[in-house]
Amino acid sequence: MPSKVFSAAIAGLDAKLVDVEVEVSPGLKSFSIVGLPDKAVEESKERIGSAISSSRLASPFSRPLRTLVNLAPADLKKEGSIYDLPIALAFLIASKQTHFNPQGKMFLGELSLDGSLRPVKGALSFALLAKEKGLQEIILPQHNAREAALIKDIHVIGVESLQEALGYLEQKIVIAPFVCDIVHQEPAAAVDIGWVQGQEYAKRALEITAAGAHNLFFFGPPGGGKSLMAKALPSILPSLNSDEMLEVTKIYSVAGLLPEHQPVIHARPFRSPHHIVSDVALIGGGNPPKPGEITLAHRGVLFMDEFPEFHRDVLEALRQPIEDGTITVSRARHHYTFPSRFMLIAASNPCPCGYLNSPEKPCTCSPSAIAMYRRKLSGPLMDRIDMFVEVPAVKYEKLIGQASNNQGDIIKQKVETARKIQQERFASEGITTNSEMRIPQIQKYCTHDAQSQELLKKYVDSGTLSARGYHRVLKVARTIADLAGSEHILRDHIAEALMYRLRT
Repeated sequence: MPSKVFSAAIAGLDAKLVDVEVEVSPGLKSFSIVGLPDKAVEESKERIGSAISSSRLASPFSRPLRTLVNLAPADLKKEGSIYDLPIALAFLIASKQTHFNPQGKMFLGELSLDGSLRPVKGALSFALLAKEKGLQEIILPQHNAREAALIKDIHVIGVESLQEALGYLEQKIVIAPFVCDIVHQEPAAAVDIGWVQGQEYAKRALEITAAGAHNLFFFGPPGGGKSLMAKALPSILPSLNSDEMLEVTKIYSVAGLLPEHQPVIHARPFRSPHHIVSDVALIGGGNPPKPGEITLAHRGVLFMDEFPEFHRDVLEALRQPIEDGTITVSRARHHYTFPSRFMLIAASNPCPCGYLNSPEKPCTCSPSAIAMYRRKLSGPLMDRIDMFVEVPAVKYEKLIGQASNNQGDIIKQKVETARKIQQERFASEGITTNSEMRIPQIQKYCTHDAQSQELLKKYVDSGTLSARGYHRVLKVARTIADLAGSEHILRDHIAEALMYRLRT
């Protein structure tokens, strides 16, 4: 009679339950795996055979046995080495070399040739699935136990080898479930905003960006501090809350990017892809689909330096994720949706040489070269950016000034206060920041007086502001009002928002 144990497969960012069925019968020596396995799964029979032998048990190849492994459902792609442990255990049950009840348990793990277990990707997603399906235990490599234990109400058993797993399942040894609590650790920012000399106008824009999670475009000559300020943005961002930590950790777990000794992502992500990045690497996709840079930047910052140097199709692919906060990757049989709620910080020179309109250095670019350079940034894409800030060259007097050690702390405190106001405001709306507001929420929370309406009417009717631009100005004005502690949006808030929106 076939044996059956539970395992799982990653589909996008979520896990799907997989039944591992093994049938052993007398016959010519063979070991077959069916159920849409990839090459890594097909090769598992060699690892499993050696690991079982190293555990002093009879491997599938030590006797004339026909072994058939079925991974169900058959239409779900199985990839990776996570099925080594469940296949080995199901084989040992089917060949009557062990006796235990596999019901209510999920098994995951890659086997080494000596029977020890290697870590796997996506442990957090597997633990979430186990809880959702009502399973009581998840048995996986010791290295992944702390990560999986972030999910409460499920027993996480970390084992170091096949032999140890059998000892626990046969009740010969006792292994206590792993317990892990999220401890909020304040990570030190790599770059502090106090390092930036001068550029008070740009730093004010960064403060608004951080407070409302808006998109920001820096432009100006080389060496003005555009990249430095973008890298300093994490130093003034509020800490991730517990739900956001789990959300971001799940993404990095599936992507295999969790630090070796850190099962939880505490810092907001900061991703800075090079301008030669492909659209799949930026947006996500592949076979099977994997999260791209915009998903890895979820709840954090996506910094795109030398913005016009990116391929046009890569930039145009950003339009829908910026608007919706998600990206859907469609395939013939499946659709995968990845979150992409990030702050876009883009930086650009005004022209290829970088010195257009500079009072100190003449521009050497031809008009056609400047036009071609700017043509890479389409109107619809730029219309999705909330704020545009020129970053001029820094004067010597500013450079020799003393760096401010506590400026970042002061700004961060203001940002956290503004974010708290937004969380309370949107508690029943399903969003957390002003940038996420839709039109009904803008109409509800962005009311403004008659003077402000007249000011906005002037720019909308002249064609300077599009409908999308109008709504984005109101979102930024709402954030400016929150930073000022004002319940209502005033004309000064609208005027400041317009100042950042209108490009010369």
